Amino acid sequence: MKNYYILLLLSTVLLFSCKKWLDIKSNLSDVTPGTLEDYQAMADNDAIINTGTPGLALNSSDNFYVTYTTWQSLNATGRNCYTWTAEVYEGASPQDWSWPYKSLEMANIILEGIASIPVTQTNQAQWNNVKGSALFIRAMVFYHLAQTFAPSYTASTAATDLGIPLRLTTDVNIQSTRASVEQTYLQIIADLTAAENLLPIVAAYQTRPSKPALYGLLAKTYLNMGNYTKAQDYANKALTLYSSLLDYNGLTASSTAPLPVYPNNTEIIYYSTSFLPTILLNNSPITDSLLYQSYSANDLRKTVCYRLNTNLPIFKGFYTGKTNSFFSGIATNELYLIRAEANARLNNTAAALTDLNTLLQKRWKTGSFIPVTAVTADDALAKILTERRKELPFTGSTRWEDLRRLNKEPAFAKTLTRVLNNQTYTLSPNDPKYTLPIPDDEIRLSGIKQNIR
Repeated sequence: MKNYYILLLLSTVLLFSCKKWLDIKSNLSDVTPGTLEDYQAMADNDAIINTGTPGLALNSSDNFYVTYTTWQSLNATGRNCYTWTAEVYEGASPQDWSWPYKSLEMANIILEGIASIPVTQTNQAQWNNVKGSALFIRAMVFYHLAQTFAPSYTASTAATDLGIPLRLTTDVNIQSTRASVEQTYLQIIADLTAAENLLPIVAAYQTRPSKPALYGLLAKTYLNMGNYTKAQDYANKALTLYSSLLDYNGLTASSTAPLPVYPNNTEIIYYSTSFLPTILLNNSPITDSLLYQSYSANDLRKTVCYRLNTNLPIFKGFYTGKTNSFFSGIATNELYLIRAEANARLNNTAAALTDLNTLLQKRWKTGSFIPVTAVTADDALAKILTERRKELPFTGSTRWEDLRRLNKEPAFAKTLTRVLNNQTYTLSPNDPKYTLPIPDDEIRLSGIKQNIR
């Protein structure tokens, strides 16, 4: 019961600013967490930790469109993200920035608190799990914030490009500053490396970090950095430990949400969800026609993930199994695609196609799948990237991350276009608007530098 009250109290307190938390904390000595059970309860607060990764970038991606009437009904942030307007928030304060920092604050509280608890033979496993979880949570927060509010990783400029504030302590007297993109990614890697030998291979729940989840996040991180050797290595480590795939032949395609609800989706290694942008909430956005047409008739994803409304495709393939949340965690389907892409880029064509076909044969009608072939590694890469978009169309900010990193390659760069009320809006490859602005109130309060728009 004590854990419940501590958890409730901390959840409430963390809704306030850091200053308010500092003022309140001194009066809470009798309920301040101090045991491993207390800190585990904090790490298990899935209402904060496992929800609310940034979802704004979904507004700006190319997998869907809305009508002019629907667009007009959106709030200012939704309208401006959709049309890539320089001014996005118009005074609003999106939770996409503030909510992840609540998770970060909890991770830092755990890391500072557990340092004072001696490790014994009896508590070693629990101590390791709690510390490893907090390190993973912090790394996950930094990863998701970087994909939205910092430029895409470019090796030649990462040391000078502005990243995100890396809050590594609960001390509110330390001024927030923006680390570089290089420092941001190095911190993600450092936290995950420190957690590697602390986390279990199998977590008690999908909402808890595990070693395969850690390797999966490292694979995603290195993929975004363009380090394909390490992306391949960590995707391989994750899949060696856990490689389950769903057979879509066992799903009821006609269901409103055919995929299994948590915790029954056995592809999920680590469960988390992103904020659902207003543009996608109850607005039935229309799937991009080229994306929908790219699915073959025998590809079950065409009926599992979409329904037709007056002949227009509407997405329904929520990976969470719920129609009001988008998955943003770690799952085997993406890891197969990461390993496939990394192998193709490393000229391991056969290995790349093996992974791609292993995934796709679980997505096609039984007996109809013909394995994908490729003449060259580049041919394989193009096919893998096509399937990546089809497999992960509304998985967190994944499509936005892919657009950002692939824009650096002429073969895959893409200009995005919207048409509303006969007015055309475009977003060119490598445009600064691929980095969303930091909320105005954060700039005003902290004085950190705003992103170029």
